[in-house]
Amino acid sequence: MLLLIVLPPPGYLLLPFAVLLLAIALMPLAAVRHWEHRHPWWAAGLGTVCVGYYLFVRGDAGSVLHAAHEYVSFMVLIGSLFVVAGGVHLSVKSEARPWTNVLFLVIGAFIANFIGTTGASMLLIRPWIRMNQGRITGYHVAFFIFIVSNIGGGLTPIGDPPLFLGFLKGVPFWWTLQHCWQPWVVAMLAMLGIFYVLDVRNFRKTPQCEAAHETWRVNGLHNLFFLAIILGSVFIKNPPFLREGIMVVAALASWMTTRQEIHQANDFTMAPVKEVAWLFLGIFATMIPALQYLQAHAAILGLQSEWQYYWNCGILSTILDNAPTFLAFLATAFGMAGLELPSGMSDFLASHSGTLAALSVSSVFFGAMTYIGNGPNLMVRAIAHRTKVETPGFLSYIFRYAIPFLLPVLFLVGILFFR
Repeated sequence: MLLLIVLPPPGYLLLPFAVLLLAIALMPLAAVRHWEHRHPWWAAGLGTVCVGYYLFVRGDAGSVLHAAHEYVSFMVLIGSLFVVAGGVHLSVKSEARPWTNVLFLVIGAFIANFIGTTGASMLLIRPWIRMNQGRITGYHVAFFIFIVSNIGGGLTPIGDPPLFLGFLKGVPFWWTLQHCWQPWVVAMLAMLGIFYVLDVRNFRKTPQCEAAHETWRVNGLHNLFFLAIILGSVFIKNPPFLREGIMVVAALASWMTTRQEIHQANDFTMAPVKEVAWLFLGIFATMIPALQYLQAHAAILGLQSEWQYYWNCGILSTILDNAPTFLAFLATAFGMAGLELPSGMSDFLASHSGTLAALSVSSVFFGAMTYIGNGPNLMVRAIAHRTKVETPGFLSYIFRYAIPFLLPVLFLVGILFFR
């Protein structure tokens, strides 16, 4: 039985993951009512195929328990941030001028480095929708995901999960800021410039926006205390589930101490987090063999240069969760360098800092290419969809926004810094 555990999974076990990705992409177009009511069955059913194989054929309960632990930790973090952010109501001036939008995105990007891309996304997506009320389109949602939910958090370990995993493996806290700020600046300036051009054109077509005549005001400020508790608990490693327990308590305290009118002003419901919970249940389950297959065959990719690490890690971060993908390629890079993770981190940083920078940048930036590349992406999409905002579908997001606008910027970053 031990021999089975160390062998990579068979290739056909990647099919459930592929089918789930296709279902997420195509079913909302081909059978929207069926998908709205049956997506939990798709996710749970395809996930059960992989879990059943590992439990009853492979005899590898450890891999299932590890994925279950990661899923619980992921959903508790997402859910607690969702609840706490839902108790903060930011009133904005609904002018939706292009320069105001750019400034808002810049502020959101900086905030993401202190409260994480998930925290910043949950806190700011509703104000973003309200301030653009009357002319919000799909590109507003897409660029919010590009900048606030992903690229913005690329400077600190708090910003995005791959960077936090690197920190836990021994990367110094300020290393990312010191070595990745230049790609971050280039990507941010490029994305903000593209957005500004698009937003100016949109604004000229609809110059008379219906403003709500609100002033900038924040209600529910006490929830920032609970937000700080959640973010601080992220650094707790032992004992098991203490971190998650603290997050749940903070979320419950936030819910009970927030006035009902604040939740009503935010149109707060648990529907978006339920949708994300079911879809990521299937993703985490079907991703078990996909990640193991990647780890077992990473060496045949012939990874030798920063350019190769940048693109291989980046491309797989678009369809796999970017955090475990980063960790898989980091382990591969250590193995290729003849070092062990994490004990060899200091030697790796001394001789392969460019490789680590390539992996850090690509896992964070490429996570914006699809809705499933990074945790907050699908949550932002679900919130926007629930508020009746024009929201790109899975394929529309990729082909109308990610490929024509984001991918050239990612190519530019790769050429300038990792070629």
